[in-house]
Amino acid sequence: MEKKLEIKVLIASLVGSSIEWFDYFLYGTVSALVFNQLIFHSEDPTVGLMLAYASFALAFFIRPLGGIIFSHIGDRIGRKKTLVLTLSLMGGSTVLMGFLPTYEAIGVAAPIILVSLRLVQGVGLGGEWGGALLLAVEYAPKEKRGFFGSIPQMGVTIGMLLGTLALSIMTLLPENAFMTWGWRVPFILSALLVLFGLWIRKGIDETPSFKQAQEKGEIAKIPFLETMRTHWKEVLIAVGAKVVETAPFYIFGTFIVSYATTQLGFSRTLTLNTVTIATIVTTILIPIMGNLSDKIGRKKLYVGGTILMALYAFPYFWLLHQKSAAMLVVATVLGLGIIWAPITAVLGTMFSEIFKSNVRYTGISLGYQIGAAVAGGTAPLVATALLAAYDNSYVPVALYIILTSVISLIAVSAIRDRKNEELDKAA
Repeated sequence: MEKKLEIKVLIASLVGSSIEWFDYFLYGTVSALVFNQLIFHSEDPTVGLMLAYASFALAFFIRPLGGIIFSHIGDRIGRKKTLVLTLSLMGGSTVLMGFLPTYEAIGVAAPIILVSLRLVQGVGLGGEWGGALLLAVEYAPKEKRGFFGSIPQMGVTIGMLLGTLALSIMTLLPENAFMTWGWRVPFILSALLVLFGLWIRKGIDETPSFKQAQEKGEIAKIPFLETMRTHWKEVLIAVGAKVVETAPFYIFGTFIVSYATTQLGFSRTLTLNTVTIATIVTTILIPIMGNLSDKIGRKKLYVGGTILMALYAFPYFWLLHQKSAAMLVVATVLGLGIIWAPITAVLGTMFSEIFKSNVRYTGISLGYQIGAAVAGGTAPLVATALLAAYDNSYVPVALYIILTSVISLIAVSAIRDRKNEELDKAA
């Protein structure tokens, strides 16, 4: 593949992925700072926060449905067309959130509308991730597949970085201005990002793997049923492998915002800035880890990162409880910035290598989105509930992180490393 096309493909997969995750994480952070007060009205602050986190979790459960719908289109019609649909759906719902009236203005209609828009977000993202990943992986030369597959994974952290930065800027406003209109600005301005994403993807052709499947007449009539018939074990492996990549991420990146401010007395701006620093670190490390996986294999990196995650669970909270700004930064950078990087960098490529091309979009989307639904969106909710149930002790939350690591280690024990095999002969 010529260098110019390589760059174009990587930009197209990264830009769209970054925009989708920007939209998604913007909601996650605002739910902890704004929606718990302005939309989910409650006399008890903890109840308001848990309702906001529940709405955050809700979209994770709709994501598998989005994965099924759009992966059907992706495996039947093509990756490119699907990506245009998912980006449009996601972007439109996010912009509308910026214009949402508060509970005080329209009563119970406010949370109903917000949850509806959140569900649309979830459906869009459910199909987006698999398409962005396959755009990169199915174009990649065999010896660069790990690197190519890590690029759309950077979209997760770049999207989070953009969302956190946007809100950090807005939180510099006076409290009243931020709560009235400041939080709305990033949602509304995301329309510009969506238009850019659609434009950049317009010039990319369909992937070689999909074209090959078309030429051979191997397009599945009903990709979901074909996946469940021939690749159900691989779907279960992918679900289990996703657990340690997603739950600790939301503990380190979303739950920490409310935990550090309400339990440990850190300022909102400091906490958001800390997450921003850690996100920059992991964004830099992801392609480095992806490139490393082309040399030593995906499984070795993934297993090493997962073991480190389990070992870090208790030290993470111990560092936070020193109640020092420096320790807050160290704790978050170690967890989100360094230990999480090798896990997420190889995840998408590892998934792609265990499914055949005619069900690959469906297979990776199901594994990724079901895993995210089970362990991702629920993580801040579970962590908050554990704190409430155990008198604000962090021990159950640390044990929860360890449990996710164990589940994922069991799941990937069944995977054979396929870095040296051709993609469409791997499964």
